[in-house]
Amino acid sequence: MKRVFARIFEKLNINGRDLPVLLLSLLLAFSIWFFYNLSLDYVDYLQVPVEARCNIEGHSAVSSGSSDVIARCRTSGYNIIRIKSMNEKSPVQVNFDRMHSAGGELFYVTTADLQEYTHVIFGENVSLEYYLTDTLFFRFPYETFRKVPVRPVHELEFMPQYTLVGKMEVEPDSVTIYGEPYRLEKIDYVYTNPIKLSDIRSEIHGISRLEQIRGIRYSSDAVRYSGEVVRYVEIRKTVPVSGRNVPEGKYMMVYPSYADVKFLCTFPYKGNPEDSVGFYIDYSDFLNSRGGKCVPRTDALPDGIIGYSVEPEIFECVVNDR
Repeated sequence: MKRVFARIFEKLNINGRDLPVLLLSLLLAFSIWFFYNLSLDYVDYLQVPVEARCNIEGHSAVSSGSSDVIARCRTSGYNIIRIKSMNEKSPVQVNFDRMHSAGGELFYVTTADLQEYTHVIFGENVSLEYYLTDTLFFRFPYETFRKVPVRPVHELEFMPQYTLVGKMEVEPDSVTIYGEPYRLEKIDYVYTNPIKLSDIRSEIHGISRLEQIRGIRYSSDAVRYSGEVVRYVEIRKTVPVSGRNVPEGKYMMVYPSYADVKFLCTFPYKGNPEDSVGFYIDYSDFLNSRGGKCVPRTDALPDGIIGYSVEPEIFECVVNDR
């Protein structure tokens, strides 16, 4: 074989130094020929998978599967390669203005309906000769809806002596979800994507998208979140704990009778929380408790007090007749 090539090179008067130049010239010539031929127009049969979207009352907005469109088209070699490679990718989504009912969840479009969507299916610069596909069938599952609350998911890190007042608010605080009945039955609320913030020392706000659930669509894909952040001081007090709503003829003893309470108060705070906040054990809590072990309550906190913690957390209660 080497002798054959040597004789060819000898007849062509090509020496070893000219060989790389020859190979490069051949490669360049082939590339020019190849790209030139790809730019020419050809007629070919093209097949594209199509997923349908349509606003059909009582049904999902997107078909549960795809159907293949086959047509004879004229276009460049580039487009033919591009379109034929689409069979290995996601289907083309087409928004149909109308569809024909075949009964139940089945709907279809005809060749006449497809005419106005040719550029969407095959792309620009494609000339349609005719469709081989006569009818495309799509399944649009039955769909119901319900309204559910939105729960924010967050990881918040505050600067020292700063905290969130109340809970993080979201707007809207509920969304309408759409889906097949068996899917909706299992959903009582939806979550936001995790909201992660650090070094917080002022009001927080922003937009968070909702966590996606397979087979479910939302009336709104995102919500606005906000939260009030304040600087606080800690005030520790020892306060009495008493019984409340105890029936006549009975009295309740609480052990211990005092609690150490740490109040979180907005800065600056000039009042005395001991004068405005009282702790008690309600008689109904005692009746529903296990062995008289109860958690103390307090009435609504006055302005300036944003939270508290109690030690001990559990109190022993005994009720006797008078």
